[in-house]
Amino acid sequence: MTTIKQIVGGALVDSLEKPSKLLAARRTAPPEFAGMWEFPGGKVESGESAQDGLHRELAEELGVVVTLGAEVAGPTPEGWPLNAGAAMRVWLAEVTDGTPEPLEDHDMLAWVELGGPEILALDWIPADLPIVEALVVFTAR
Repeated sequence: MTTIKQIVGGALVDSLEKPSKLLAARRTAPPEFAGMWEFPGGKVESGESAQDGLHRELAEELGVVVTLGAEVAGPTPEGWPLNAGAAMRVWLAEVTDGTPEPLEDHDMLAWVELGGPEILALDWIPADLPIVEALVVFTAR
């Protein structure tokens, strides 16, 4: 049986109560994804819960502390398939301390309107695009 590598991502929004903007992060590596946009986050470490891993990753990558909101549920128990060996769980998150900065793995951050055309016009990493589309619908409720 193959173990799926668990990845976590933060859909940082301007407000958990009434989200209208999403923070997108532009990757610097690997070369095939450099310049593309994604949800900040990363790999869950051994012994860590998915939520604890997300808090750690957002602190390392963006220098922020967040409150987590609802999970944007994916099509599998592991979340959203990224490739044959990895899947990502994504939570809405609101910054409670710090100002997001591209400290690690990213060279640019951008707040985009959840309901506007700009969000889908960004060059998203292909595996993240279905999550973005689901997030737009999820937050429009």
